[in-house]
Amino acid sequence: MEQISGKLFTQMLLNGAHLLANKKGEIDALNVFPVPDGDTGTNMSMTFSNGVKEVKKVEHSDVCDIAKVLSRGLLMGARGNSGVILSQIFRGFSQAVEGMKEINGLQLANAFFNGSRVAYKAVMRPVEGTILTVVREAADYTMDFASKQEQVDCRAVMEKMLVEAKESLKRTPELLPVLAEVGVVDSGGAGLVTVLEGFLMAMDGEIVALAESETTQSKAAADLESDEFGYCTEFIIRLTPHAQKHFQEDALKKGLARLGNSIVCVQDEDLVKVHVHTLKPGDALNLGQRYGEFIKLKIENMQEQHENILTNEMNQESKPKQKYALIAVAAGDGLKAMFEELRVDHVISGGQTMNPSTEDFVEAMKQLHAEHIFVLPNNSNIVLAAQQAADVYEDSKVTVIPSKSIPQGLTACMNFNPDVDADMNIAEMNDALAMVKTGQVTYAIKDTTFEGLEIKEGDFMGMLEKDIVVCMPDRLEVTKKLLDQMVDEETEIVTLIAGEGADEEEAEVLRAYVEEKGDIEVEVQFGKQPVYSWIIAVE
Repeated sequence: MEQISGKLFTQMLLNGAHLLANKKGEIDALNVFPVPDGDTGTNMSMTFSNGVKEVKKVEHSDVCDIAKVLSRGLLMGARGNSGVILSQIFRGFSQAVEGMKEINGLQLANAFFNGSRVAYKAVMRPVEGTILTVVREAADYTMDFASKQEQVDCRAVMEKMLVEAKESLKRTPELLPVLAEVGVVDSGGAGLVTVLEGFLMAMDGEIVALAESETTQSKAAADLESDEFGYCTEFIIRLTPHAQKHFQEDALKKGLARLGNSIVCVQDEDLVKVHVHTLKPGDALNLGQRYGEFIKLKIENMQEQHENILTNEMNQESKPKQKYALIAVAAGDGLKAMFEELRVDHVISGGQTMNPSTEDFVEAMKQLHAEHIFVLPNNSNIVLAAQQAADVYEDSKVTVIPSKSIPQGLTACMNFNPDVDADMNIAEMNDALAMVKTGQVTYAIKDTTFEGLEIKEGDFMGMLEKDIVVCMPDRLEVTKKLLDQMVDEETEIVTLIAGEGADEEEAEVLRAYVEEKGDIEVEVQFGKQPVYSWIIAVE
C-alpha cells in the first residue's frame, strides 16, 4: 500500500471511533482509583466520536482537509485530560499532512511523530507512563523505521506504530508505580492503542461496526439532532426495597439510550439520579418509575433555552461589556447555588462523572458579555479542557484558575475582588488554591489495593486530596476518620458539604465531632452533589 487516500483515511477514522466506543467500558475499568466515574474510555470515545461526526458532515477527498476537520472536531469535543491529549495528537497529525491529497508511509510516520510532539507541548507537566509515553515511544520507533527505508509501505508503518504502542503500553506500570500496584496498564494509552487497531483493520479491509447499544444510542442522538434540541430531563428516584436488591445501572442506561443521549445515571445507596436529553421525556419518566418513586424531577425545553440564549446574545451586543465574569464547574443544585452566591455568573453542570467538553466551556463563554472571564474547573480532569477553551475563545480575555476540587474553587471565588485589576485577582485566586485542604467521601466500585490499603467494592472511601486514606463499610465512621487526618491545631474553619444521600442528622453528628476538637468554626452546606456523600474543606 503506497498511499493512503482520503476515502481510506475516513474509513480508518470510522473504525477507530467505533472500536473505541465498543471498548470504552473495558478502558474505563482500567481506572486506577475505584471511584464511580465514567472516566478515560468514555471521555476518549466521546472526544473521538465528535471529531468523526464532523468529518461525516462534509465532503472531502483530500487527506489534509479531512485531518483538519477532524482536528477541529476533536478540539471542540475534547473531554477530560485523555480527550484533550488525544485531540492534540491529531492536531499535530493535521499540521504534518497540510496540503497533501494523499500520504505515503514516511508522511504517515511523520504525522504521528509530529502529533506526539504537539501533545507533549500541550501538557504543562507531562507524566511518563501515560498516553503521552505510548504515543511518543511508538511514533519515535515508527519514524526511525520509516526513515531508513527507500520506499516504505503504509500498512507496514501502521503495523509498526501499533506493535510498538502495545509494547509501550505494557511498560507503563514500570514508569507509574500506582499502575503496578493496582495491576493495570495506563487507560489513556489503552485508548490510543484501540484507535490504532481500528486504523490497521481499515487498511486490511475490515469494517468495524458499532455494538448494538452504541448504535442505538447514536441513532437516538441523530434523531435528537434532526428534531433540534428536545428536552433536558433530570430526576431522582428512591428505589423500592425490591428494586434496591436487583437494580442494575447498565440496564437503566440501556433503556435510556433508546430514548436519547447525554445520559448520566448514578446510584448512591437507595437513590438513583438520571440525566438524559430526549424528545420523549414522558417515556424516560415511565422507565425510571419502574424502579421506585420520584423525589425530584426537572424537564427543560432545550430549544426554548437555545432561543433565549440567542435573544440574550442579541441584547448583549448592544450593551457595554461588564468588566469581569466567572464560570465554575459543579454538579448539584446546592453547589450551584453556593457558587452563584459567590458572584459566579455561569455554572456548568459537571464534575467527576460528567467532564464538560471544550465546546461546553466555549458555549458558556458566549453567554457572558465580559472583558475578562475567569474559569474554575474544580476537577483535575477538567483543567486541560478549560485551558483549551480559553485558547479557542477570542471575544474575551480568558484566564483559567486551575482549581482541582470544589473547595479550591469556592475559596478562589471568595478571594475574587471585582474592584481590583485582573493581575491582582489572578494572583489572589491562585494563591487561594493552596489555602484549603480537600477531603471527599465516596464508595468503591471494585476490589483493589491502593498504597497498601485494602479496598472492597461497596465500601466507603475517604480521600484526602488525591489519596485514599481510609476505607470502611460505615460511611459516618469513614468521614470521622477522614476528618481526624484533616483537622489539626492550626485549623480555623471546616466546611462540610453534604451530597445526595447525606441527611441533616448525619451533618449534625459530624458538626459536633469537629467542634469537640477545639475552637473551630464549622459550616454545613447541602451541595446535593452526586458521587460524593461528603466534600470537606479545611482552612
